[in-house]
Amino acid sequence: MNNQIYVAKLGKSVGLKGEIKIFIDSDFPEQFKKNATFTTNKGISLTVKDYNESRGLILFHEINNIDDAKKITNQQLFTSQEDTKENCKLDKDQYFWFDLMNCSIYENDELLGTISDIHRYPLGDYFEIDTDKALVEKTLPKTFLLPYEKKYIISVDIVNKKILTKDAKPILENS
Repeated sequence: MNNQIYVAKLGKSVGLKGEIKIFIDSDFPEQFKKNATFTTNKGISLTVKDYNESRGLILFHEINNIDDAKKITNQQLFTSQEDTKENCKLDKDQYFWFDLMNCSIYENDELLGTISDIHRYPLGDYFEIDTDKALVEKTLPKTFLLPYEKKYIISVDIVNKKILTKDAKPILENS
């Protein structure tokens, strides 16, 4: 499931036709369009028949009644990175988190580290960066958090997995 991305959790069944409450954990609700296919954490493939965004309900072709719907209650939905790129359109200077993972962070031609995780906090997103070994040997912290904000990010090169920053080293030094 390395290529799989968690996008939603299925809640309780609603109604006799097999509609299910859906709790979306994605910035792209538009990916739940008719005939889009998802896989549950139990390996069940489900194809969207109808999605009612205002009511938070989804109906799948494979689920035709309340009893079938109850069998998939509380399961998680996953999609692939390829389907995500195809179904979710990004604006300029936006990136998928899976493309940002493992990018190297540079400041003034010095490697600070590599993105190991991305945290979403109410006030913004943060890169968790595993500090480069050479800097850890100089007694700097093994990891640090860098706010994903324009004032710190100069450029992002997804193809070469390289992000240029400014004022990130003082954050590392004071972590």
